[in-house]
Amino acid sequence: MKPRVRFAPSPTGQLHLGGVRTALSNYLFTKSQGGKFLVRIEDTDLERSKKEYTDQICQSLDWLGLKWDEELVFQSENTSTYKSHIDTLLNDNKAYMCFASKEDLDEIRKQSNSFHYPGIWRDRDVSEINSEIEKGSPFTIRLKTPQDGRTSFEDLIYGNISVENNEIDDFIIARSDGSPVYNLTNVVDDNSMEITHVIRGEDHVSNTPKQILIYHALGFKEPIFAHLPMILGEDKKRLSKRHGAAGVNEYKSMGYQADALLNYLALLGWNPGTEDEIFDLASLIECFDIDKVQKKSAIYDQKKFNWISSQHLIKENSDKVLNRIKSIDPEWGEFKRQDSLIKIIELMKPRSNSLSDLVDQSQYFFSSPKEFDSTQLKKIWKQDTTEILIELKSILGAMNSWVATELDYNFKSFMDQRGLGFGKVMKPMRFLICGSLQGPSLFDLMELIGKEESLKRINYAINEF
Repeated sequence: MKPRVRFAPSPTGQLHLGGVRTALSNYLFTKSQGGKFLVRIEDTDLERSKKEYTDQICQSLDWLGLKWDEELVFQSENTSTYKSHIDTLLNDNKAYMCFASKEDLDEIRKQSNSFHYPGIWRDRDVSEINSEIEKGSPFTIRLKTPQDGRTSFEDLIYGNISVENNEIDDFIIARSDGSPVYNLTNVVDDNSMEITHVIRGEDHVSNTPKQILIYHALGFKEPIFAHLPMILGEDKKRLSKRHGAAGVNEYKSMGYQADALLNYLALLGWNPGTEDEIFDLASLIECFDIDKVQKKSAIYDQKKFNWISSQHLIKENSDKVLNRIKSIDPEWGEFKRQDSLIKIIELMKPRSNSLSDLVDQSQYFFSSPKEFDSTQLKKIWKQDTTEILIELKSILGAMNSWVATELDYNFKSFMDQRGLGFGKVMKPMRFLICGSLQGPSLFDLMELIGKEESLKRINYAINEF
């Protein structure tokens, strides 16, 4: 049987990187075997669940290319189904009403110094239960868990995981307001959706034995489980907004590519067994093997992600890059011809991590630098620099053909005639043209900004520095 997996986010906030890694792992696992990828919106928390978050999650998955194969499932639409299964468990004496109040439980915990529920309502007489019902006493519903033996499962990543049943108390499956809890809804939905493999974060490991007990109590076949190691920040703490952008929308708005984000997240705790590091979604599907997922937590490294992103940006068609830039910054390069913008993109792609980075770094193509680093200026601006630039300006002003090759020729001829080294001429020129000692080819840059603007920037430096 081909696998059926699900990604089950709660619409209580934006889709974050940990959620994307989980969705991606499910997607790669099932698509590598010709299976189905499903999405279930776990919106039973009515106070915190918002449609805007559901929309954002779906839009993010769509942007990433993680297309689900069947209609979305909403847990909020399955209330009657959950109630029916809870009633079945009650009728089969596999669950019971617990009338213990919060005060009762607090006192028990205080006396026993344990949070383990001792099952005080597990085997109460029917008359006593009916009496509490008649009084209108609030109650929860608890599963009757086995009091001996072990609950075990074979995790695809961590191997055998086993828990003594006497360590699992009679846990709640329905709250006092009648609403089902997470473990119950998960089991019911995964069964009805015919999920064969549950792939999720390792923070759910403690839930799995409880869910297996619910599977057994309802007579359902349990799926195969795999728990993914956590993603940690460089401080070894769980990844959050304090480590930088955490929501998918933030990465999209910064101009990162979907394939780059998927590429990096796939490599967090997994590798293909080769030296290859750059993948698109199709190649990830082809080589994904869950057996190669590591057991230890993965560390999010922004520098590594930026490098992977830069490799994807270099490979991307420049016309497509231009269209994407215009979608996030319509005014970028508005006074430049399209062919010039394409040339700028070609020059800047190898130096950029994202579209936002490319836009920020390319401003000197469109306007004169506004600020200059005084420390760098002191290092490169020598006593004779102004005199040299005056001579060079005269030579450049007489040029008829303002193209990179001619600029290169004239610069080198001038330096040869004057016996000047690279640092004497090229460094000050680059600094005054783009405000930095880093950047693309100076001659390509000058060709693109044009003769008039180049001479204007040289003249400013002569007068001001």
